[in-house]
Amino acid sequence: MAYAEVFTALADPTRRHIFEALLECPKTVGELAANEVVSRPAVSQHLKVLETAQLVAVEPQGNRRLYSIKSDGLEDLRNYLDRFWSDVLSAYGAEISRRMNNH
Repeated sequence: MAYAEVFTALADPTRRHIFEALLECPKTVGELAANEVVSRPAVSQHLKVLETAQLVAVEPQGNRRLYSIKSDGLEDLRNYLDRFWSDVLSAYGAEISRRMNNH
């Protein structure tokens, strides 16, 4: 149930904002903190949660750490949501068939 960790990690608005900021390009904690209302240590804690949920990767570069989005980090969540989408599409298709057969 790795998707549950992703839900939990992205439930926090600040964490979502940090995650979304990484869409543009990899960033350091300092670069991310410059655009947040929370402190650098708080951004670091948020990044740790995102890393634990397998949503971000960290690459040490000298005395800095560069954070980026993991390309497969949302895969478990996507698979979980796709199960519901498939059910919805199947029900929609069945309803269309039923209506067409009644006309």
